[in-house]
Amino acid sequence: MPELPEVETVRRGLAPAMEGARFDKVDVRRADLRWPLAKDFRQRLEGSTVAGIGRRAKYLLVDLSSGDVLLMHLGMSGSFHVFDSRQPRPEVRATRGREPRRTPPFEGDLRSLPRGEGPGLGNYYHERAQHAAHDHVVFHMSSGAIVSFNDPRRFGSMKIVPRRDLDAEPLLNRLGPEPLGNAFDAAMLARACKGKKTSLKAALSDQRVVAGLGNIYVCEALHRARLSPKRKTSTIAAKNGVPNERAERLVEGIKAVLTDAIEAGGSSLRDHKRTDGELGLFQHHFRVYDREGEKCPTRGCRGTVKRIVQNGRSTFYCPSCQK
Repeated sequence: MPELPEVETVRRGLAPAMEGARFDKVDVRRADLRWPLAKDFRQRLEGSTVAGIGRRAKYLLVDLSSGDVLLMHLGMSGSFHVFDSRQPRPEVRATRGREPRRTPPFEGDLRSLPRGEGPGLGNYYHERAQHAAHDHVVFHMSSGAIVSFNDPRRFGSMKIVPRRDLDAEPLLNRLGPEPLGNAFDAAMLARACKGKKTSLKAALSDQRVVAGLGNIYVCEALHRARLSPKRKTSTIAAKNGVPNERAERLVEGIKAVLTDAIEAGGSSLRDHKRTDGELGLFQHHFRVYDREGEKCPTRGCRGTVKRIVQNGRSTFYCPSCQK
């Protein structure tokens, strides 16, 4: 499932095509994704203008001139693609011996982004062919952009919520702090972890403790902080909740790995793609995730990356330098 860096990459890709633009037409090709779409879903979007696109944890929030907010989640396999309505949209087919053709991206404000800058770097092509049958919702914007939501497994979701009710929205109101927010620091993390007997890996994966982290970036952050995923959560704080040096290292590791991942356009392991169809590149910079049996990259460490299972998920770490 896409984590915070992948969702932030998508947000940045959608913004030039959608912000300030009007929904001229909304093409709903399925009445249900993870949950059924509202019966008036199309009517509430068409004619409204996008005031801005934000993110909360792994959710995209499209703020509308109507006073509503379009709340969207990518699920397991969801991806957004932005096309230019002035150009034909060719199908991407698997080819042998040569690279597949690239679908023309939206050429509006994206032209202001120099090549090699912005979210996601490189010229990779996604291996998985696109099937229009999985384009379940398509937005036709007044900017000339066509934004399609493709989701083969249909675990993604879209929900329209009145802005005044956003704080009470069940999908959002139990989420913990944003790890890249200014308020997130060692003291905040220590308070959230005070007295917890679970492992650090389990605590950081809990969206009520920190929002937006998942298996990949928890493993990577713990390695950067040199903390074992098996360590008891309460050990990053004193009994009164005051953070110790471990909490400081952990917050620093979380912020650093998320920042680096966003700059690389996220991690493309199975389904994540940028809105222009290219892959994220952070998977090439993993230190421990999916690196079982490889030498630990920490300078001076002679350890080997190990894989264990915690709460039904694979955990990758170095037993030598993560204590």
